[in-house]
Amino acid sequence: MNRKDLWLLILIIVVGTVVAIINPRFLSPINLSNTANLIGLFGIFAVAQAFVIISGGIELSVGSVIALLGVIFIDLVAAETVNPALACIIVIAIGCLIGLLHGVLVAKLGLQPFVVTLCGLLIYRGIARYYTEDATAGFPFGASFPTLEWLTAGRFYGIPHSLIAFIIITVIMGIVLHKSVFGRYLFAVGKNEEAARYSGINTSRVIIAAYVICAGLTAIAAIFIAMYTRSISPSSHGNFYELYAIAAAVLGGCSLRGGEGSILGVVLGTVLLQVLQNLVNLLGIPSSLNFAVMGSVILIGVLADQQISRRAALKRTPQTS
Repeated sequence: MNRKDLWLLILIIVVGTVVAIINPRFLSPINLSNTANLIGLFGIFAVAQAFVIISGGIELSVGSVIALLGVIFIDLVAAETVNPALACIIVIAIGCLIGLLHGVLVAKLGLQPFVVTLCGLLIYRGIARYYTEDATAGFPFGASFPTLEWLTAGRFYGIPHSLIAFIIITVIMGIVLHKSVFGRYLFAVGKNEEAARYSGINTSRVIIAAYVICAGLTAIAAIFIAMYTRSISPSSHGNFYELYAIAAAVLGGCSLRGGEGSILGVVLGTVLLQVLQNLVNLLGIPSSLNFAVMGSVILIGVLADQQISRRAALKRTPQTS
């Protein structure tokens, strides 16, 4: 655990303690379980976003992808077009194809990640609304899929399966990012793509892989969220989810310039955001201020990252007498 992660953990403990003192309901089993469930749901696509940010890019279409893949998943399962397992595979495959498209446009055609994913945000939201004719997609009354519901929305000794899935994904992605050759290449590309290319790294392949991983994990999150909500309004489902993902990544130490970040940091960033959102709910603060809180968190995170990077640069600069 580096210094950034340690300070973030201390901040989570302090904020959690303050909230618990002000409102003891924070520590109630129901509230802790619900918060853990939301950490799992939001944490999956926050980790996904981290891979793209570390590569030096940005993924703004997360919310729209979740909406599109969510309505497709519900339609496949509710209409019993295919069995739920195959529906999951199809949705994840579509997600990976979306990531592949984004990666190719950025790495091969040289388009700006901001432009590519902003266009994706609009396109996928529009397709989702057209797919459902702007109607809410949901399961028919009385429809039940016991195994699927237990796997995605169930609990193991009170622990939400979404949190368990998040932990498993976090461990796997942590190994990929911090213990593999690909992870080292990803940091190198994010730090200086041109230098990485001259050192023999296939930068295009690394960037494409980052977007595929991001969209594939987002597809998994879309399945869990669809089963959690059980109905999806394509015009609003997933709105501003990319904001939560970026905020969690930035809080966790991912630099928007690329080349920096850790999976543990993203996990802690996700936990802090959900604790803050829980604070807003328990203290009776208007929910409309949620976005103001998220925006402030991102701004503070970017300012802190800038100051830390500036101090680190000064320390590296040789002192002249």
